[in-house]
Amino acid sequence: MKSKTRILASVLALLLVFSMVLTACSSGTNNAATTPTAVLTSGTEAPAAAATPDAATPDAATPAAETTTDTPKTLKKIQLVKGTGLCGIPTLIAYENGYFADEGYDVELITADSDTRKISLDNGTLPLANWDYAYFPSIENGVGIKVVDGLHRGCITIVVLEDSPVHEAADLAGKKIAIEELGSTEHQVAQVWLETNGVKVNKGQSAVKDDEVEFIPYGDGNLELEAARKGEVDAVAIWDPIGAQALEDGFRKIFDLYDTPPFDGRYCCFLMASEKILNEDPEQIASLLRAYHSAQNWINENPEAAAQLVIDKKYINVDDVALAVKLIKNYNYPTYADRAAGTAGVYEDVVYFSEKLIELGYLTSSTDPKVIADKLYAEVATNDY
Repeated sequence: MKSKTRILASVLALLLVFSMVLTACSSGTNNAATTPTAVLTSGTEAPAAAATPDAATPDAATPAAETTTDTPKTLKKIQLVKGTGLCGIPTLIAYENGYFADEGYDVELITADSDTRKISLDNGTLPLANWDYAYFPSIENGVGIKVVDGLHRGCITIVVLEDSPVHEAADLAGKKIAIEELGSTEHQVAQVWLETNGVKVNKGQSAVKDDEVEFIPYGDGNLELEAARKGEVDAVAIWDPIGAQALEDGFRKIFDLYDTPPFDGRYCCFLMASEKILNEDPEQIASLLRAYHSAQNWINENPEAAAQLVIDKKYINVDDVALAVKLIKNYNYPTYADRAAGTAGVYEDVVYFSEKLIELGYLTSSTDPKVIADKLYAEVATNDY
C-alpha cells in the first residue's frame, strides 16, 4: 500500500513540475513582446530597454533636430517729424512700409514747426529731420545741425492771377510779392531767382523795401493768395500743394522750383541730422538714412501707390490723387541708381546755395562757399548702394 502511495506521489510531483515548466515558457514568450518600464522609488523613471530601430524610429547615431525660437528684435523708440505736405512723404512711406522697423526703430510720428525742429535737432531730441537752406544761417552760427543728405527737388512756386501782366522775373521789378515770413525759404528762393534774372533785391531778411521788389509777409499761404485777389500784391511765393492747387482757382505759374533755372535739378529740401547724435552714434544716423533711401527709391518707382497711400491714411492735406502723383514725379526723389551713379550731388548743391546765400547776405562767415559748405555738411557712409 505504501509502495502504491509513493508511486502516486511521484507521478503527481512530475506532473506539477511539467506544468510549471510550461507556464514559465509561456510567460517568457509574452514578455518578449513588450518592454517593461521600471519606476524608481525616487520618482525618476528608469531608462527603458533599447528598442530595435525601424523606419519610423530615428537612427541612434543621428542627432535630434534642434528646436529654436526666434526672439523678437527689440526696437529702439525714437521720434520723427511728419509733415502735412508732399515734401515729407519719405518719412511716411518709410514708416508705413516698415523701412524704419527694418533698421531697428519703433518710430513715433510727431508734428513740429521749423523752430521746434531746429531746437530738437540741436539738443538731440530728434535724430533727423527734413528742412531746407533756411537753416543754413543757423548752422553757420553754431546750431548743432548737419546736412547729411538730399530729400527731393522742388516744392515752391510763384503764382500770379491769370490776367496779370507779370510773366517773368523782369516783370516783377517795382512789384510786391507775398511770402510767408521774412527770411523764409520762399523769400530766399524768390530773391535768388530775381537776382539771377537781373532784378535787384535787398540783402538778407530786411523788411525795408527792396531796391526793385517789396516782399510782404502774411504768415499763411491762403492769406497770401487772398492778398493777391484783393490786389494787395502782384505775385505770391508759396509752398506746394497750395501753390499747385491755386492753378485750378484763377492763378497761373511763372516759376516752379523743380524746373526753373537756377534751381532745376537741385535739391530744395535736405535731410538734416543732430550733430550731437551724429558724434555720439553715427550708425543711428546712417541706419535712418538707409530707411529714407529705401523710401525715396520706392516713391520714385511707385508714385501712384505712394500718393494713394498717404492720401488714404490722411497724412497730407491733399485729396486729389492725380495732383499728388504729378507733384511727386516733379520732385524727382533720388533712387539707388542715382546715388550709385553719383548724380545725387548733395554736397555740390550745398556749395551752390551757400554761394547764393553769401551773395544775398544770409551767410557771412566767409566769402568762399566751400568753406561754409564744409561747416554745413557731413558725409555719412550708409553702404546701401
